[in-house]
Amino acid sequence: MKKTALITGASSGIGRELAMIHAATGGDLILVARSTQKLNELRTTLESTYKINAAVITKDLTTPNATHELYEEVKALGVQVDYLINNAGFGGIGKFLERKLEEDVNMIQLNVVALTQLTHLFANDFVKRGSGKVLNVSSTASLIPGPLQATYYATKAFVTSFSNALSEELRGTGVTVTNLMPGATDTDFGKVSGMDKTKLFDAPSSAKQVAQDGYDAMLAGNIDRISGLTFSQKILMKMMPFMPKKMVLKQVHEMQKVVK
Repeated sequence: MKKTALITGASSGIGRELAMIHAATGGDLILVARSTQKLNELRTTLESTYKINAAVITKDLTTPNATHELYEEVKALGVQVDYLINNAGFGGIGKFLERKLEEDVNMIQLNVVALTQLTHLFANDFVKRGSGKVLNVSSTASLIPGPLQATYYATKAFVTSFSNALSEELRGTGVTVTNLMPGATDTDFGKVSGMDKTKLFDAPSSAKQVAQDGYDAMLAGNIDRISGLTFSQKILMKMMPFMPKKMVLKQVHEMQKVVK
């Protein structure tokens, strides 16, 4: 049976690739992002290539009431959402006290508040139906503290903890929650956040592969999926729980310094 996926942050990067992957299965889409032009271009590509239906909703999820507006607009479409993919998010590099507070507050609003609200709104519908899947795009940053990206790492720690807890709460309801944790990925995120100029982004993974890993994990109902780590990064991630906290903080700090 054809499934409809709602994807936030669908205009580029991992979100765009997730839309392409879902459309290739024959599924319909509700594409959400701030750029109307990019969304319309993507809709045209998907509908002509895969013969599916794609609705476009332009929405800035950092604004008050945006999530409730989005929910009501989806209801007005008369479309049943089967998969909720909370992909929208952004980061920003720099010392917390030297960054504009408004930017970090907007980051919390998008990465944490909007994701939480959309999950609450749509997952309630899923539970009533007895079916549905949620994919929350977190980050491997959720597993460690992040000097020079303190707020971003903290928001992703919330996403991972929240997603894991909710997956257990919903066990037996027919609804699953999957937490995708990408490493450095070749998307606009790196350029916008400034992370593309750090050691962490020396060998970023493709957005297409990360999206495929996340999509497959969502369909399988997996709790967690880590994607996009190099071999050395995998070793480092396994070692970090056994390393002194000060050493971890110093190492992450060094890796996130902008390379001149």
